[in-house]
Amino acid sequence: MERMLAIIVDNETKAYEALRALKQLDEESSITVYSAVVIEKNADGTITEKRHDHEFPVRAVAGTAIGAIVGLFGGGSLGMVGGAAAGGMAGGLAGSIADFYRAEVSAEFVDEVNNALKPGHSTVIADVDEDWVTPVDTQMEAFGASVMRTPKQDFEADQRAKHVAKLRAEIEQTKVELGRARADRKARLQDRMDKLKAELQAQLDQASKRAKQIKTETDAKVRALEQKAEKSRADIKASLKARAKRMRKEYEQSDAKLRHMLAERLRGAAARLEKKQRHAAHR
Repeated sequence: MERMLAIIVDNETKAYEALRALKQLDEESSITVYSAVVIEKNADGTITEKRHDHEFPVRAVAGTAIGAIVGLFGGGSLGMVGGAAAGGMAGGLAGSIADFYRAEVSAEFVDEVNNALKPGHSTVIADVDEDWVTPVDTQMEAFGASVMRTPKQDFEADQRAKHVAKLRAEIEQTKVELGRARADRKARLQDRMDKLKAELQAQLDQASKRAKQIKTETDAKVRALEQKAEKSRADIKASLKARAKRMRKEYEQSDAKLRHMLAERLRGAAARLEKKQRHAAHR
């Protein structure tokens, strides 16, 4: 099962020891580590990234799930994010919601880790695949580490589709109001319409970019599993190949949802172009 781990220790040195232990478990095929980063909480509650580990198949950068979850830490409670995502995104919250989509974990998990990570303490955030928790837990006991984990939740495509649908509904409602409005109300409603359309376009552009990022990340993970399978004994090889197949299938399902949403944008653009051409022909 693919999980996000937060291994919390009381100093940076232990964090690097925990990271080396994860590498060892990965080399032994006890787990598969896709990405990992060491972060530290500062006295003011902000987060400093101490080390990105580039030896794993997916780099812990912005756009990846682990890069997104790092962006969520140190920012206070995120319990409101799920509700806020259902409405319009505004101000600084927009970045948090975009990170929340990509992180593939619940707001509750982020809050739990954020609260457990005390100023001056460090944590290893790792995107891993593990069949059982004992290997990691046993290794981390030696460092006095607290291991927090949560299953990865592949809901980005669904959340984006819901948000886009709500924006489109808002646009249609505003369009109806605009058609009925008195002259003194039209300018304000038109301004609202313009903002909603701009946000919709931004969401669709972001979804298009994310589709490419997700493919790159998935390809890297699948290759890592397949390469590890080739070096493993028969029983482990079968398990790794099954994981790779499952991951590819889940990606294809998610990608189909994103492509459907983007196809609607293309159909809308085509319809607007056709309408414009008909109007020009009758002039």
